[in-house]
Amino acid sequence: MSIILYGIPNCDTVKKARLWLDGKGVDYKFYDYKKQGVDEAALRDWVSEAGWEALLNRAGTTFRKLPEAKRADLDAGKAVTIMLDNPSAIKRPVVTGAGAILIGFKPDDWAAHL
Repeated sequence: MSIILYGIPNCDTVKKARLWLDGKGVDYKFYDYKKQGVDEAALRDWVSEAGWEALLNRAGTTFRKLPEAKRADLDAGKAVTIMLDNPSAIKRPVVTGAGAILIGFKPDDWAAHL
């Protein structure tokens, strides 16, 4: 199983997730999408599998600072554009390669898949 953890290294939730993975001895690769950007095809796959509503962090500062016109009338296309332009608007972490996409750090869910 090839696990990839996507996130931002200074995010507290990502730090907790990495500690949890390390503590369980799970081998994973870390992908910093703030520095490396987000692959559009991967993001569209995540949206297809989990839904844009699960991925877009509407409670975060990045999203709330967007102009009202960008935040209004959201749909999958508009949400993908926002996340591509502003990777910090993606909920984190995102884990792939675990048999299901895992969004956010929920130890019980992670234990069931990892």
